[in-house]
Formats: sequence, C-alpha cells, structure tokens
Amino acid sequence: MKSHKCRLIYLGSFLFFSKASYAQGSGSDNSLLIYSLIGLGVVLVIGAILSLTDNLMQVEAKQAGMDTSKENFSLFPDLGSIIKGDQPAHTKGASYKKLKKGYSINLSGKISDGVIHDAPVNRFAVRPPNFRGIAPIPKMAVEEGEEVKAGDELFFDKGNPSIKYVAPVSGEVVEIKRGAKRAISEVIILADKEIKYKKHDVPSLDSDRSVLVDFLMESGVWTHIVQRPFDVVADPSETPKNIFISTFDTSPLALDLNVVVDGHEAAFQQGITALSVLTSGSVHLGLNGDKNNRPHTVYAGAENAEKHYFSGPHPAGNVGVQIHHTDPISPTDVVWTLKVEDVITIGKLFLTGEYHADRIVGVAGTQVLQPAMYKTYLGASIGDLTAENLAEGNNRIISGNVLTGRTVDGEDFLDARSNVVSVIKEGNEHELFGWLLPLKPRPSISKTFPNFLMPGLEFEGNSNTHGEKRAFVVTGQYESVLPMDIYPQHLVKSIMANDFERMEGLGLAEMSEEDIALCEFVCTSKMPLQEILREGLDTMRDQM
Repeated sequence: MKSHKCRLIYLGSFLFFSKASYAQGSGSDNSLLIYSLIGLGVVLVIGAILSLTDNLMQVEAKQAGMDTSKENFSLFPDLGSIIKGDQPAHTKGASYKKLKKGYSINLSGKISDGVIHDAPVNRFAVRPPNFRGIAPIPKMAVEEGEEVKAGDELFFDKGNPSIKYVAPVSGEVVEIKRGAKRAISEVIILADKEIKYKKHDVPSLDSDRSVLVDFLMESGVWTHIVQRPFDVVADPSETPKNIFISTFDTSPLALDLNVVVDGHEAAFQQGITALSVLTSGSVHLGLNGDKNNRPHTVYAGAENAEKHYFSGPHPAGNVGVQIHHTDPISPTDVVWTLKVEDVITIGKLFLTGEYHADRIVGVAGTQVLQPAMYKTYLGASIGDLTAENLAEGNNRIISGNVLTGRTVDGEDFLDARSNVVSVIKEGNEHELFGWLLPLKPRPSISKTFPNFLMPGLEFEGNSNTHGEKRAFVVTGQYESVLPMDIYPQHLVKSIMANDFERMEGLGLAEMSEEDIALCEFVCTSKMPLQEILREGLDTMRDQM
C-alpha cells in the first residue's frame, strides 16, 4: 500500500522535473521553471498530507478492532485487490495471504513418489524430553519386563498426575533409560507383531467440556496438544482462545501432508469436530495456497473450522506464522496447536475408543539411497528405519528437518513431533577460502552465489556452518526471511540482556524455535538463535 502512494508522489515529481528541464532546454522564461518548482512543492506537500491521513485512517481502523489485512482502510486503491492476477483459482473467495519473505532450501534427496512402504521396525520409544513442561523425572507406572497395550500408561507428570503418557504400541517394556541426575530419557518397547489396544469408554461430544478434557488426559492424546505461548504441553485448566492446525509443511525435505490424511478422512473430520468443542473461539486450518499444490479435499471441505490459505516460501507452512497472520497472540492469550497426525489420532480415539499412534514417516536427504515414506508408529527406531538405505561416509542423521531437528545416531528414536528422518553429509571438511572463492553452489540468500538465477537447482547440503561464531552485528538478514511483524534481532538481544519487559513487548509470546530457525540459518554471526529463544521463553514462563 505504501509503495503505491510513493509511486504516485514520485510520478508527480518526475512530471514536474521533466517539465522544468524542457523549459530550460527550450529557452523559455525562467519564470516557468520557478512555477514548476512551486508546483512540485505543492504536489509533495499534498502527497505528504494524503500519506499522513492514510496512515491515521489505518491506525484508527486497528484501534477500532478492524482487520486491516482483509479490508482496505485507505484513501488509495489496493492494486492487488483490483488485479488479483496471481491469486490461485482454488483460493478465490477465501481468506488468502501471499507471503513474500522467507527462503525455501531446495535439497536433493526428496521423496519422489507417493508410495507408502511397511517399515521393518519393532522397537519404539516414548521420550519425556519431547514434551516440554513435564518434570525431568516423571513418575513411572510400569517396570522393565512388563507387558503393555497401545494406550496403557507408561508414566505421568508429578506436577499434573491427570495427564497420562501412554504406549504407542503393545509389547514388552524392554528398557527404561536414564540420563543425568537419573532423569528418564527413554522408555523403550519391543512391539508385538499384531498391535493390541486398550479400550476406552467414549463420551458424547455433547458432554460437559470438563468430561471431554478428562477423557483426553486419561487416554493419552492430551500430550499431543501444544500450547502457545511457550510451546509446551497444554494446560488443562486453560480454555484456548483458538486452535490452529497447519495442513502443509514448507520445511526442507518435508512430507506431503495430503498423503498423510489419505484414508483417514473420517478420523480427521471427527478430530476437528471434537477440538471445536474445546475452544471458546474457532479451529483454524492453514491450507496451501500455492497454485501448484492444491490442498486435500478433506482439508478444504472440513466442517467446524475456518480455512485460511497461505502461499510463499518457507516458513509459510509454520503454524506460528499462520497464527501471526490470522489472529496474533499476546502474552495473556492461550492458543493450542496440533499437527495433522495428532488430529487424526484424536479422531480415531472418538471413533474407536482406542489410542492409535500410527504415523507416516519419511526418510529423505542427500545420503539416503532410496528416499521413501514408511507406515510405522510414534517413536520408531531410527536405526530400523534407515537400515541398509544410507550411503557410505560420515553422515549427519537428524530426527526432524535440517533446520529444527535433533542430531541422532542409529540407536536413537524418532521424536514425538517429527515425521521425517533427514540424512545429509557431515560437513566437517574445511573449505579453503570458501568465503573468497565460492566455487560450489550452496543454499544461501547471498547474491554472491547465483542461486537466484537457478530457482529449480537442488543442493547437496551438509552441516558445515561455513564460518565460526562472530560478533553479533545488525545485518537485516533476519527480517528478510521472517514474514512476521517482529524484529527478531532486537528480540534476541533483549533475551541475551535478560530484559523481560522488552522481550515481552517485542513479541516473544508469538515465537517458537521453528519460527526463528531460518533466521539462524542465514545468520552471519552464527548465533544459536533457537537456543537463545528457548531460554527467553522459559524465562518468560517462570515470570508468569
């Protein structure tokens, strides 16, 4: 909008300057030049007054509670609303937001087909560190050697015993691993060949809200609900203002979530219906607005939910970015977020009375011989998933995507909120004068590399940071890739300075690690931004 106003003012200035130059060149009286300059001054003054008036109108509209992102509260026409030539046909008539900021890391090793294979996995684990907000030493409800069914309680949080953490499969509890100070790191289950399920009595969705909350906590699916601010397991005593679900993923080597919902349409809709009862607001679905990636019909046609289309580079698929452009949260607000898989699990619980933690997991990356999708269960063994499918060499295996995932080894297990195992080269080779002689293409927003001339080029990424930690300088890089009205560099510095009021005022409540991960990728100073942000969130939570 501001660019349209500036163009009008610049056009008027150009016309007057052109007239003045012509007058001088033709030998006309100097008075014509003077009149032209006076006219130019009048145009600039009028333009400044109109611009100020336009800004005041928008400020008043925001203070009155109007949604300025959807309606044009301006003196000037919105050319985008007139032309609308780039809005995909399947988003017409719906809430649509095209995000320009961001950067999509195009790595080789993508999953090229929609075939889902049966995974040869027989070991699964539930990891307490995956659930933020839980005490490091939860109370165990089982012992090693004990047999469990899918949905049986494994442990609970001493701070909130009502929330049960349950087994994703049936089988034998073969090991309970402990870390520092005897904190429980993993509960490992050797799965049965045929999964057996604990049966629950399902309450009606017309029941009192407290009955439904107790049912979700007892069955184990409550732990799939994440609360913002702080990105922790939801507090059952809070009623969320809204619930947000992103139905597409723009992170590197991400799964196609249209494939994930195939065959589970009824369960997804049942999950949405159940969630709509638990909020005082609405369930919001973030749908893919890219013209080449139409959302699944079950997403586009979901009932009891508001649909919003987003298009643009990563992180357009992040639920935090979608919240920011739909209904931003404040430190006093509480909202819930879930993944598509979690909604399906909730829906199956209400349809069958059983806890189904089956998952579609992708194994992808430059070091994967045959990138593929596998049908398995939550917490699958990474060693089993990647067996005999990795190229030789020094590999970096990641539970999750390359921006936010956790480095693991073959003896580890997939994190509860990860649906992809990413494998890239371990970038431990020193590149001599790499900054001076950028001979090899690599993912970068820098124009030093001609990547922008080859938008379809796939990169063989590695874990090399191409430099060491440097002075924390202002570069503007963070703002160029974060499509949120937040100043991430100022926010990070306020966290480092432990300035609580400033970090709260700069929008910390809206952020999670995945939202700032791309800023960390482009950071010239090589700052651990995700780690710093988590420190700020924990500090803010302690102060609440």
